[in-house]
Amino acid sequence: MRYLLMIHGDESKMNSVPADAASQMTKDHGAYAQALVKAGAMQGGERLRPTSDATSVRVRNGKTEVLNGPYAETREQLGGYYMIDVPDRETALSWAARCPNAGQGTLEVRPIWEM
Repeated sequence: MRYLLMIHGDESKMNSVPADAASQMTKDHGAYAQALVKAGAMQGGERLRPTSDATSVRVRNGKTEVLNGPYAETREQLGGYYMIDVPDRETALSWAARCPNAGQGTLEVRPIWEM
């Protein structure tokens, strides 16, 4: 079963991390991704650009509105994701707990609704 592991964190804190800590986090994610590949679970994953680079689109009464940035009132923003394919929810939760960001932010684990 496929799951999306969504990495949520405080973007302002992540932007102020010292360069050496940011470099270490990149290495940690590389090792994590390699472990997912080795386990045959990795389907994909990417780091997202900051919310200041985001655009939101919505359609109301037949009119398309294009807005700068997301407008969710939240302390944590979606910063990246991993798509994994594992046998069950417990395995997905185990992988989420191993993600380098799990100690600073929140990992949302959501099953994919196969089409």
